[in-house]
Amino acid sequence: MENATVLELPICGCNRGGLLVEWNGRQGFIPVSHVVGLPAVMDDAQREAELQARVGRVLRLRVIEVDPERSRLVLSERATRSDEHLRRTLLDSLTIGEIRRGRVTNLCSFGAFVDLGGLEGLVHISEISWSRVDHPSDVLRAGQEVEVYVLNVDQGRGRVGLSIKRAQPDPWQHVEERYAVGQVVEGVITNVVDFGAFAQVDNGLEGLIHISEMAGGDSLHPRDLVQEGQVVHLRVIAVDARHRRLGLSMRQTLTDAGL
Repeated sequence: MENATVLELPICGCNRGGLLVEWNGRQGFIPVSHVVGLPAVMDDAQREAELQARVGRVLRLRVIEVDPERSRLVLSERATRSDEHLRRTLLDSLTIGEIRRGRVTNLCSFGAFVDLGGLEGLVHISEISWSRVDHPSDVLRAGQEVEVYVLNVDQGRGRVGLSIKRAQPDPWQHVEERYAVGQVVEGVITNVVDFGAFAQVDNGLEGLIHISEMAGGDSLHPRDLVQEGQVVHLRVIAVDARHRRLGLSMRQTLTDAGL
């Protein structure tokens, strides 16, 4: 799916919702909406006849969804039939570093696919946001329009790498002008780990509260002290824009308050 590989597979069956194939010992499903050449309007009997007529045929398909937990493998014939001339023209027109508008077409564990108007590019999960992203569906939805930065273009394989976060200002660019050691800020706990917790103090800007700088010191696990989503007051204890590090302390704000 990540490589947009086209597979040629025989149709082994069908049901009311679409066609069935087998690939590498797994059953895949092609929804009716992703089958090419079906009439625009069909009753149940026509749909069954049209789908049944395709059993045994070999179709060119692309994987568009993989969900191992639900044993779900979804493929599309329509995804292989985009206008090749338009696709090539668009590919040739792309320049690394430019900003384009596109529409999110598919979300998966490793990123999101964005249609630039006849050509899909991949936004890796690390390029979706300056903030931490656990799964693309947490911040994006299918059909959403987004601005993307062109990271790379592989003319030979027809692949495009895109970034959503780089189409937006880098929150670390002027961090040393906005934050100084000793400054008290408000943050939201975004992730709790064994050695402390991360807190977001601005859009896309996270800092680390080391366990030694938490309210209970290092005698308790961080999860006993804070929870994800909790709003806390923090003191800035280190700013390192070059290495994108922001050190924060809960303990010092409590000390100031006499607690």
